[in-house]
Amino acid sequence: MKKSWQIFWHVFVWVCIITFFLVIIQSSHVMPVKSMVVNIVLFGAINISIFYLNYLIFIPQFLNKKRFSVYIAAVVITIVVYGLAKYGVGSVFKEEVLMHTKGPNSIKTAPLGFWPFFLSTLFTSTIFVLLSILLKFSVDWFLNERIQRDLENQRLTAELAFLKSQINPHFLFNSLNSIYSLAYQQSENTPGAILKLSEIMRYMLYECNDNKVDLSKELQYLQNYIDLQKIRFGNKAYIDFKVDGQVADQKIVPLLLIAFIENAFKHGIANDATVPITLFINVNQQHLQFYIQNKKHTNNRDAIGGIGLSNVKRRLDLLYPGKYNLDIRDEIDTYTCELSLVL
Repeated sequence: MKKSWQIFWHVFVWVCIITFFLVIIQSSHVMPVKSMVVNIVLFGAINISIFYLNYLIFIPQFLNKKRFSVYIAAVVITIVVYGLAKYGVGSVFKEEVLMHTKGPNSIKTAPLGFWPFFLSTLFTSTIFVLLSILLKFSVDWFLNERIQRDLENQRLTAELAFLKSQINPHFLFNSLNSIYSLAYQQSENTPGAILKLSEIMRYMLYECNDNKVDLSKELQYLQNYIDLQKIRFGNKAYIDFKVDGQVADQKIVPLLLIAFIENAFKHGIANDATVPITLFINVNQQHLQFYIQNKKHTNNRDAIGGIGLSNVKRRLDLLYPGKYNLDIRDEIDTYTCELSLVL
């Protein structure tokens, strides 16, 4: 908050407090204007000066620097000096300050002695000192909380940027390996695979810069990847891919689902028509259900996941905390992933 706004709100609050007391006192019993000005406005200004003397000078100079003995001495001396000063002001405005009624129905007045008045001023000054301490520590606490949140957001943003930077090289490495195999075999599908890869990379470079993208575009990206894999397998890759539900007007974090499909093709059997890769996506209002299952190679002992799954798990933790459930089942013959996600 700018300093000018801080000053405005401080002045506004004090004016409201003084006005409140003026209205309360005037409504309870009629008090001469001069008495109200002296007791509420003048003494209010004195008490407010104690508040800011502690708030702006004593706390920053002594308390924040852990000079506790100096701080206590300064506060005690200030309260005593202000008490004497208040009595001096009261002596000048004796009729308005030091005179009081003797009994609820009596109009007679008697002067208030030094010690009763002095002790009451000490109590009032102490209250204003405590209020300034409370305000200072409250403001510092909120500022520290905001700083911590900003630092945490910066850390998470940097971590997400790093995780996202891993996706493109990881995907490109796998895809280029596939296209290299086609080129090495002098397959006529090589130009189509390169074209399909260019469409995929265009999406990854230009469509995925926002925090979330249209779910329909993300699903088209998945379809392009599947088409690329089919070209790689010479159109002998079998995958049962179905999408149900209301896809339009839904948003999702980009490049979140591709790792599961990559692993299915990389570690599973994709060229068996009798046991195709099963991929099912259902969208119901703001809820997405993702299911994929593939048959495993019996001689494949590689660790499933690598960069891909560890990356997507971490992104889910950061971007959908408490809004997803991921169930991975690594069984003898099959590998299954189920993701339930609140979009």
